[in-house]
Amino acid sequence: MPNGTTPRREHLAPHIDYYFTPVSPWTYLAGDGLEQIAARTGASIAYKPVDLMKVFAQTGGTALGERPPARVEYRMQELKRARKKLGMDLVLQPAYFPTNPAPASYAVIAAEKAGGGDTGKLVQLLLRACWAEEKNIAEDEVIREALDQAGFDPGLADSGLLTGAETFVANTEEAVANGVFGSPFYIVDGTERFWGQDRLADLEAHLTGRL
Repeated sequence: MPNGTTPRREHLAPHIDYYFTPVSPWTYLAGDGLEQIAARTGASIAYKPVDLMKVFAQTGGTALGERPPARVEYRMQELKRARKKLGMDLVLQPAYFPTNPAPASYAVIAAEKAGGGDTGKLVQLLLRACWAEEKNIAEDEVIREALDQAGFDPGLADSGLLTGAETFVANTEEAVANGVFGSPFYIVDGTERFWGQDRLADLEAHLTGRL
């Protein structure tokens, strides 16, 4: 069984380990699809932000700025098609991308630990801030606003730094050990892996026994 994930037992509801970075356009395009699936199937979700550049370095991925022109151009075409297909607001080249994902990731980790709010909504707000509102999600003000809107104490942006940093590293190591190589990435009960927002339908089919 992969390290850090939850084993599946027949008498328990399914569990999803959700690995992501808050600066991925593909993760933004997932919207609240994961949360809707969890609500329909009774699955639990563990939100696990990771350092995607370190994941790439260990799994054969390439940072956007280092990719060949053909791959960069194709990515842009795919983003345009996805934006139109999903009807979502998406700035193709936002003012604050790339930016440091660590502060927002620490806030998500601290919020998940503290409880009292909606972690899924927090993740979506941070992603929207980057990809639709052109805000810098490395800035405290932006993070605090997202925490507040998701029902969390805005002070978590500061108080959760140490724990967040440690967990961020642990999440990244765990992700690599469990076969994660991109964002968004979903692992069900430590075994079934789904990569990309365009695999959410397959994820639900698996959870409902159709796949």
